Amino acid sequence: MSVNKIIKRITTSSILAMKANGEKITMLTAYDYSTAQALDEAGIDVLLVGDSAANVFAGYETTLPITLDNMIYHASAVARGAKRALVLADLPFGTYQGSVDEAYQAAVRMMKESGAQAVKLEGGLEIIDNIKKIINAGIPVCGHLGLTPQSINKFGTFGVRAKEEAEAEKLKADALALQEAGCFAVVLEKIPAQLAKEVTESLNIPTIGIGAGGDCDGQVLVVNDMLGFTKDFKPKFLRQYMQLYSGMVDAARQYAEDVKGGSFPNENEQY
Repeated sequence: MSVNKIIKRITTSSILAMKANGEKITMLTAYDYSTAQALDEAGIDVLLVGDSAANVFAGYETTLPITLDNMIYHASAVARGAKRALVLADLPFGTYQGSVDEAYQAAVRMMKESGAQAVKLEGGLEIIDNIKKIINAGIPVCGHLGLTPQSINKFGTFGVRAKEEAEAEKLKADALALQEAGCFAVVLEKIPAQLAKEVTESLNIPTIGIGAGGDCDGQVLVVNDMLGFTKDFKPKFLRQYMQLYSGMVDAARQYAEDVKGGSFPNENEQY
């Protein structure tokens, strides 16, 4: 008689315990069912349904065009594919920066309609009341500081943030405010490694770095970038573990040659 193996789901409590125990946290983005299955089987702790889907999935230059409906669609697919990993979904631009009630309604829709277990918002003190409302409703929130892509038109560049003292001090204050509001983690994107180290050591909640050095409690990358599927995108912080784009081109070219040459399908590949 076979016994089904019980898979223990990663939770926000698990993530907090990892920091307390000194265990590094792994996070990758995912936007579809099949990728979620593969990353989940690999043991990735958190699958981030990032609004970076606007870039790598839909081909937009920024994350701004993606809608809440789009994000719910992607998060639903990922949630169906993930049996172990915590599914964390971005709230897209324009859904939470306004009124407290609008932010609350967007978060509730994401949780009810997608099956995600938590949401991520960009910003600190300027949206802290909105974050508190969401958390008080029982919805876990992950913060995001440093380079916040939804604010790209304000920054004017995707360069490193918080290099100057004033911005660094604001980031530190924002991080503490997010912790005090009840966030379970905070993403630190593209900031000096020493600043990320200081913030990480000052917080009881985990920091997840992307371009923020090795002293963060965990790391996140866009899965398409990590797999080498994103053509001609190689920032300093990115390590590519595959060259999927060139491999796909080669495979598709070989398929085309086989079809045109009549070698596919052969006798063993037909009924």
